[in-house]
Amino acid sequence: MLQHAQTLVYSLISLMPSVYQKASLKAVFGLSLDAQGHALGEHTRIKSASALSRFFNRYRWSTRAVIRTTRAAVLDQLATHPVRKDVPMRVLIDLSTLKKAGKFWHLSTPTDDEDAPEPWVRMLNGKRGLHLVVLYIIIGERRIPWSFRVWRGKGQPSPNRLACKLLASLPKSLVKGRTVIVQADTEFGTAEFIGAVRQRKWRAVVGMRNSRCLQDGRKLKDLPDHAKRGLQVYLNDVDYPLTISWFWLKRADNKRELRFVASTHPYSAVYLVRLGRKRWAIEGFFKTAKHQFGLHCFGQGTKIGVYRWLILSFIAYLLAHWIDLWVWPPVLDWKATARLTLEKLLPSVLWTQLLNQIKRDVDIATHYGFEIVIHSLPGAAYRDWCKI
Repeated sequence: MLQHAQTLVYSLISLMPSVYQKASLKAVFGLSLDAQGHALGEHTRIKSASALSRFFNRYRWSTRAVIRTTRAAVLDQLATHPVRKDVPMRVLIDLSTLKKAGKFWHLSTPTDDEDAPEPWVRMLNGKRGLHLVVLYIIIGERRIPWSFRVWRGKGQPSPNRLACKLLASLPKSLVKGRTVIVQADTEFGTAEFIGAVRQRKWRAVVGMRNSRCLQDGRKLKDLPDHAKRGLQVYLNDVDYPLTISWFWLKRADNKRELRFVASTHPYSAVYLVRLGRKRWAIEGFFKTAKHQFGLHCFGQGTKIGVYRWLILSFIAYLLAHWIDLWVWPPVLDWKATARLTLEKLLPSVLWTQLLNQIKRDVDIATHYGFEIVIHSLPGAAYRDWCKI
């Protein structure tokens, strides 16, 4: 795992066309892996906020090359350390909102100007922000944020349509010879999405609203009183049977809510509920990506800048996850894992941070009568020395 993570970092750095952009990329990873959840440009200690702004919004490095390189590294890692074929691959799809406040001309403020770009920051389900449809893969212990799409508002492709496009982005080499279970929330319990999963001969396990109508005139909420869990039903807009089960979910206010889960595969009632609950793994991923790796902290004024920020945040999560799989015994702490990731993959970032901190606090040492001296170790690899 460590070798794959190192190879990916070196490959991404080599894609940057200049020395300054290479340094900016290292600074961005250092910012995301600082594990404080406040990955703002002004918080970095090795590059200025303006330099990072130019890196995201102005410099012409290839974003697609970064995506292709990362995906190739993921596939190579899975080929080198394969997971048994009898282990199913779970594909989790969900809609997450990165809440934003304020005005962004390029992202949020609608205008009558026809030449103005379409705003990205919208209102959806009572939340204002950037709405992402994310595809997250789980194979055994592997966790892979594979792809995402931005919902652009009414008149643009719906979240369901974006989810279908995400399914098409999965390479055949990843799913060949493996059972694929696609899990999604009630937002994606539509005939279009279930049909797209079934067309690929995968298994859909999705949430269902209790108001969905059956072909016999009943609604899903009528089933618990007159039927047993695990029965097969026909929905109005679906011409093939679905296995239905339900469970009571306890909310934060201690109230219970009846939830329904449907599958295109005839699972047992108990196992179907268990699969439905496992969908919450993507919610844990969203919390980790936001509060540990600063996914929601984008402040760029261009769409390409926001897009690059999201991509690099996902890559930082992936690197930390690989290091967590490599270390033994497991750390089980994202903050400690992020620190270890910096030490193993980007030690120059920690070294630069240390030098800058010494320069900034040299007056404190002088106040107490000390002088901090840093010199190179003897050897051909160290020729420079400095005195602070």
